[in-house]
Amino acid sequence: MSRFKPRYNNKKSNNKLLANNYQVNEKIRASNVQVIDEKGENLGVLPKQEALRLAENAELDLVKVGEKGDMPITKIMDFGKFLYAKKKQLIESKKKHKIVQVKEIKMRPNIGENDYKTKLNRAIKFLNEGKKVKFTIQFRGREFIMIKELGRNFFERINKDLEEQNLGTLVEEKEQRGGPFWSKIYYLK
Repeated sequence: MSRFKPRYNNKKSNNKLLANNYQVNEKIRASNVQVIDEKGENLGVLPKQEALRLAENAELDLVKVGEKGDMPITKIMDFGKFLYAKKKQLIESKKKHKIVQVKEIKMRPNIGENDYKTKLNRAIKFLNEGKKVKFTIQFRGREFIMIKELGRNFFERINKDLEEQNLGTLVEEKEQRGGPFWSKIYYLK
């Protein structure tokens, strides 16, 4: 009955994942369905068996494309071509999707001046590339007692140094404190 025969063994295949989202031919559970033919014309509500017969005569598949209330809406189409078009559409949307990376720079409050400048320059490079930068300050031992003072002063220093670089509008996203760590995420707007 069905012309759509999956020819793939890979369980992670996009076709299989897409095909599992649709009810095709005999897998449609309703007894009456609203049918749209391959030309896009509404044929009205028909019994499932008659709709399957129409699809078989046209050598196409009957695919459930939606529901209106409790009535399934089905369309007579070539399911293989439909999946191919959906897969292409999915690939195109992934190409246009922008992934924002968060780069983390870890420091200690008593970092040397040259090390600080090196890490700051690295952060500036990341910000110019459009990435977010997460500065994490790690406190140990006696430093943990003065975490509020040292942390606030250290982030004020980072803010001041980043503003001097004329990067544009620098936005501070969020601040986290957890145990011996204090983090802030920065990005350019």
